Amino acid sequence: MTRRVDPGPADPGLADLAPDQRLRRLELTVTRRLDGLLHGRYRGLLPGPGSEAAGSREYRPGEDEVRRMDWAVTARTTIPHVREVDADRELTTWLLVDASPSMEYGTAALDKRELAVAAVAAVGFLTAGVGNRLGAQVLSSDGLRRFPARSGRIHLLGLLRALLGAPRTADRPDPGSTAPGLADGLDGLQRVATRRGLVVVVSDFLDDLPDDPQAFPPWVAALRRLAVRHQVLAVEVTDPRELELPDVGLITLIDPESGRHREVWTGDPGLRDRYARAAAAQREQVRGALHRAGATHLALRTDRDWCADVVRHVHEQRRLATAPAAARGGVG
Repeated sequence: MTRRVDPGPADPGLADLAPDQRLRRLELTVTRRLDGLLHGRYRGLLPGPGSEAAGSREYRPGEDEVRRMDWAVTARTTIPHVREVDADRELTTWLLVDASPSMEYGTAALDKRELAVAAVAAVGFLTAGVGNRLGAQVLSSDGLRRFPARSGRIHLLGLLRALLGAPRTADRPDPGSTAPGLADGLDGLQRVATRRGLVVVVSDFLDDLPDDPQAFPPWVAALRRLAVRHQVLAVEVTDPRELELPDVGLITLIDPESGRHREVWTGDPGLRDRYARAAAAQREQVRGALHRAGATHLALRTDRDWCADVVRHVHEQRRLATAPAAARGGVG
């Protein structure tokens, strides 16, 4: 199933997809070790110059500077001690945005492509900060388009405008051309994301899903390689009609990737039930693949308040990050 969205006043613009007031005081929690200089706002997990207190240790003559003396601890112990601090690190965020034909489908206020742009806007807003940078790669039928990692509001707005204005399948001169897959996009992202940071993948994750629900798609290995070095957030974008069929009589289904047509009689309750069970199994397959790859999962739907879903996810991740290790299953 697919539809073409003609440009016009009814289409959402940049202002409609910008984060609202609920995101003003939030930021994504980053717990993985980062690379960077001293002007960022995130604490690294390695000791080094910075401003975040990390305890004290005994003074080493010839190695430590006197100006780092911790006089309070020295007075209590009568042994010279120096302050230790954790290095501040800036955050580099890389996005892989799926703009393939399957992302052009939608039956609610937004289609999946527009919801993906909203997710990019939210990530850009939540990771904004002094020294932080945002880069992106856009996966479409035309290939892989790269946006260098830069900081600032102008860069983010330019990225959002480019995503909103990207040509759709019906506007391309050769819609049947061979396009790179999600695994290719993840491999390309690994080549440019050389600094430890945050990787966000925005997709419906339907690319190359095996028929066997217990099998994993080929992009899992590439995503897992990214998760070894980076903190990975997978934003899954879905539409309600992908999960269940309405009883509307005879409809024509179109595969947006291959262009194949098939007529379906939706008045058959058995067909609708089989479709719903198959769709649920497919989404469970995607969730299992993302879990196996070590990615954090955020599910967004075109018929829901996407901003509220983002807020809930940020609060949940913050709660998990501050919970004791035992409550998280012993994982620090």
